[in-house]
Amino acid sequence: QHWGPHEKYGYNSYLSEKISLDRSIPDYRPTKCKELKYSKDLPQISIIFIFVNEALSVILRSVHSAVNHTPAHLLKEIILVDDNSDEEELKAPLEEYVNKRYPGLVKVVRNQKREGLIRARIEGWKAATGQITGFFDAHVEFTAGWAEPVLSRIQENRRRVILPSIDNIKQDNFEVQRYENSAHGYSWELWCMYISPPKDWWDAGDPSLPIRTPAMIGCSFVVHRKFFGEIGLLDPGMDVYGGENIELGIKVWLCGGSMEVLPCSRVAHIERKKKPYNNNIGFYTKRNALRVAEVWMDDYKWHVYIAWNLPLENPGIDIGDVSERKALRKSLKCKNFQWYLDHVYPEMRRYNNTVAYGELRNNKAKDVCLDQGPQENHTAILYPCHGWGPQLARYTKEGFLHLGALGTTTLLPDTRCLVDNVKSRFPQLLDCEKVKSSLHKRWNFIQNGAILNKGTGRCLEVENRGMAGIDLILRSCTGQRWTIKNFIK
Repeated sequence: QHWGPHEKYGYNSYLSEKISLDRSIPDYRPTKCKELKYSKDLPQISIIFIFVNEALSVILRSVHSAVNHTPAHLLKEIILVDDNSDEEELKAPLEEYVNKRYPGLVKVVRNQKREGLIRARIEGWKAATGQITGFFDAHVEFTAGWAEPVLSRIQENRRRVILPSIDNIKQDNFEVQRYENSAHGYSWELWCMYISPPKDWWDAGDPSLPIRTPAMIGCSFVVHRKFFGEIGLLDPGMDVYGGENIELGIKVWLCGGSMEVLPCSRVAHIERKKKPYNNNIGFYTKRNALRVAEVWMDDYKWHVYIAWNLPLENPGIDIGDVSERKALRKSLKCKNFQWYLDHVYPEMRRYNNTVAYGELRNNKAKDVCLDQGPQENHTAILYPCHGWGPQLARYTKEGFLHLGALGTTTLLPDTRCLVDNVKSRFPQLLDCEKVKSSLHKRWNFIQNGAILNKGTGRCLEVENRGMAGIDLILRSCTGQRWTIKNFIK
């Protein structure tokens, strides 16, 4: 099997071998950071790198960068966790190199079977002896001065989980690109993403201040070793990848801690074209997301089911046993999820008004579903059913009929809703909030009944045009019936 360097690792490994292991990357810290002074007696950190089938040069550059940019008296050790790699160069050659170059500083932990990122991090934590533990992907480089602000924040309060700000190492040419200061949020599917820092951070007008963040993207975080243990580490019942970063954010906030991004601590990270883990990352993220929902989200948990377009009863996914995680939540006397949405992630959209959701089908046209169609056309269409986001219909208490994947945060546009604009024989798909006439966006709908517009009295129906396909139209009702897949109550 002959792979190019990009296909194999998700970055240009040939080029990596030509670049110095000791290069320094640009210092993208806000100016004020360079003037800040820190205590001499900060706690020591164990830096934990997790890898599976990475290019050796990239792992070694991560190690060199950590040693070169962390003051020696603060660096307790570096732990390399090999999650059962297949590559020969990552066995003896890796160990011989680090033992010779950094005698006594680097420990290598080898998993006997592939555990996945989440459990691999826990193995690294078990091996660590420093008061503070930092978890990093093994394809990162550190900016000078990254460690002191982090260790200082945790020394002040051991219940803080600290995220360095992330800059990007371009995977094709290894140039470092500065990313804007961001908090880390996520969608209801629990996919993580960058979001704008909260208003009070902007209002303070000081770009060096810590940024409150609801969760973490997950490629780097630093936490007090004992506190991490007390709050139950990451969920060991999660598989492979995804969701653990959201679980930690929610749990830390609900159980008396906090999470913040530090603009003064910067770590550059390669965004790989592909992940070395299983090809079916979507499945594991979905399974792990449902574990988070069941343990932490109370009455909001069904938002996660809606986002993944799954029925609330028997979703057909075995999420494993969550009783230990529920017991952990109880023993830590954590707050409820409503508090978290109100105080930590107010930007998150809520969909409490949903009555029914899922694929919407007409009795006169099997195999096709209501679909949001091309965004620029502003009209809904019928399309062969596939169960993904564009076919996620949502009927609300107000009688609105939304189409498309759940809108994530209030900073981004929400899903659009179906409107009868009186003039057209096709239903329009518009931004609900901008539609002046409330009647034209309200529909009467009961399961297996007509979908009737309250403003015009026209029904949403299908018209079969033979070879020309099926149209979705508005007309006087002829008795066609619609069914939506899932009802909430």
